[in-house]
Amino acid sequence: MRLEKKSIYDEVGARVKGSSFVIVAEYRGLKVDQFSDLRRQLKKSGAKLQVVKNRMLRLISRDKGWMGLDASLKGQSAIVTGPDLIQAAKTLKKFSGEGGMPTVKGGVMGDLVLTPAQINTLAELPPREVLLGQVVGTIAAPLSRLVGVMKQKVSTIVYVLKAIEDKKNATK
Repeated sequence: MRLEKKSIYDEVGARVKGSSFVIVAEYRGLKVDQFSDLRRQLKKSGAKLQVVKNRMLRLISRDKGWMGLDASLKGQSAIVTGPDLIQAAKTLKKFSGEGGMPTVKGGVMGDLVLTPAQINTLAELPPREVLLGQVVGTIAAPLSRLVGVMKQKVSTIVYVLKAIEDKKNATK
């Protein structure tokens, strides 16, 4: 491999290695200002968009062991990398909903190769805070019911004792 290509390979490989995910998208049809706008929107969530040659990405994917990603490497490809897959997928979905571009072709999360449908499903997940709230609510629901039952039992005992007291006072 020539020195220039080796340098590009190392740069893209470092970006992929430092990311928790990689999304491959078709960017054909995007104008320069749209591409720049997409980059800005992705940057807000900490993600980066980079145009990569399919051949280079194919070499990196083989080195990483992502055999299922080769099918996605046709046409003009750009990769999205970053710390939060769901937020990046949401941004891509929202942006593509406005103009129909870019098209998600596939991706990788850890060692798991993702299809466009799986990435779309991830984009539809609620925000992290909502999911955490749902988990806490699910855990807290049985405990709050238990507290209600215990309170009801204590109230029942209090009512029985009150009835006994009233009965004794009535017989005096």
